[in-house]
Amino acid sequence: MKRTMMSLIGVAVALAAVTGVAAVAAPDTGDRDAPRGSSRLPVQRSALLCPAPTSSEVGETAYTAFAPKGAAAGADGKKGTAELRPAGTVRDAGGGAGGKGKKGKDKGAADSAAGQTVAPRGTKPVVPLQEAGKPVTATTDSPDAPALVGAADGTLAPGWTVQQTTSVAAGSGRGLLGLSCTTPDTTFWFPGVSTAADRQDYVHLTNPDATPAVVDLELHGKDGSLAGSAGEDISVPPHATVPVLLSTLTTSPTTNASLHVVAREGRVGAAVQASDSKLGSDWLPPAADPSPSVVLPGIPKDATSVRLVALAPGESDADLKVQLATPTGLITPAGLETLHLKSGMTTAVDLKDLTKGEAGSLVLTPSDGDAKAPVTAALRVTRGKGTKQEMAFIPATRPVEKRATAADNRDRGSTLSLVAPEKGKDAKVKVTASAGSGGGTPVTKTYTVKGGTSLDAEPPRPSGLKGTYALTVEPEPGSGPVHAARTLARPQGGLPAFTVQPLPDDRGSVLVPTAGQDLSVLTN
Repeated sequence: MKRTMMSLIGVAVALAAVTGVAAVAAPDTGDRDAPRGSSRLPVQRSALLCPAPTSSEVGETAYTAFAPKGAAAGADGKKGTAELRPAGTVRDAGGGAGGKGKKGKDKGAADSAAGQTVAPRGTKPVVPLQEAGKPVTATTDSPDAPALVGAADGTLAPGWTVQQTTSVAAGSGRGLLGLSCTTPDTTFWFPGVSTAADRQDYVHLTNPDATPAVVDLELHGKDGSLAGSAGEDISVPPHATVPVLLSTLTTSPTTNASLHVVAREGRVGAAVQASDSKLGSDWLPPAADPSPSVVLPGIPKDATSVRLVALAPGESDADLKVQLATPTGLITPAGLETLHLKSGMTTAVDLKDLTKGEAGSLVLTPSDGDAKAPVTAALRVTRGKGTKQEMAFIPATRPVEKRATAADNRDRGSTLSLVAPEKGKDAKVKVTASAGSGGGTPVTKTYTVKGGTSLDAEPPRPSGLKGTYALTVEPEPGSGPVHAARTLARPQGGLPAFTVQPLPDDRGSVLVPTAGQDLSVLTN
């Protein structure tokens, strides 16, 4: 007989290390439901994926990587590494690499046929991060810039974030496109996509792993399913990205639709790049997992139109109470006291100039407080008028349980939106402006948001700022629920270019069991 002695706490730490990436993607209910005898430890490994930024010849993309301070060094004493590397690109059905509609051969391509993988042009790491608390930046103006895949470990894994910000000066995709690079998962929801003639929406599917992933794409319109079998069995090769033009999945052009991405084998990162012939372009990030109540934070005060797109993906219809959280309280939009969602059918409502010059956040809750039908939703927000309009998207966003981070803030142009959606439950939030990428001293400021209200503020800036900096949002102990978003505004020749990034919890820690004594495991 072979006797193996194992410490339960040792097993727990090992599991935390092995499943660090999974812990980042797993639901986090905070410590309220934590089992007795458990401890919260930082994740040991996390992964991120950034889609190919743009095919425009007049586009420039900035990458900003950041990891908050605070995680203890690993058992081996190493601080850890964090870096992204170029991924391969699978040609779409139109014969173009990266969904860019290009014909002919690209360097590194096997041939110009659809389905072939274009090898990345380089393998050097992009924005490698070696120090927590200070951002690292990189830029590119290449129209062939690839998707990026990578991982962080050790002290850089908890809260590691990369912001991808693209400015396009002209063309149908002009404007400001922003995205917090996504973590890999097996399911994503994108309310607000379109297959209409005035939009080109590509979903970018990126596989971070060494084995292929198989993905199904499900489209839901106002009458139910749209895609049929066209979106089934999409193969995503290892360390590669597949762009799919959503209008090729259906013969029914639909302005307001919802996309469900499901990885049946493996896992992927997913994001939708939407380009409108009149309203410019931006990234549509995945919405929070469907739930009975959803919060959509960060509608700018000067929004000229707001469109809500929502779906009840379960087997039951949903009846929702619609409210706008303003700086003074919750109000009901005129003519939209409630919203009925039929199961499996996408509903769109034009809320017009909902904010009336006052910034706010949309809160959707069950009309019947005991209803449990899950819903998912997103907003398309427009600023400007006439030919000088620009759009951005705000998806339903998870609350900030422990910490959230927004990278790529400059000296001007950032707005932090905080909303405490529940009456009587005030939120108290600590916001830290990190050191700048080129220098500066961190600054911390605390905000109190009264329950049932929202707060838009110009965030703190580090003293002596040089370069870009990150904002870290942390609820104080005893704080009520809080949701957050960050708006970047960078006008371009009279165009009110902007983009909104939701700030969900970074899931940088995981609960693991502890034990007061060692337990023995006997194996033969």
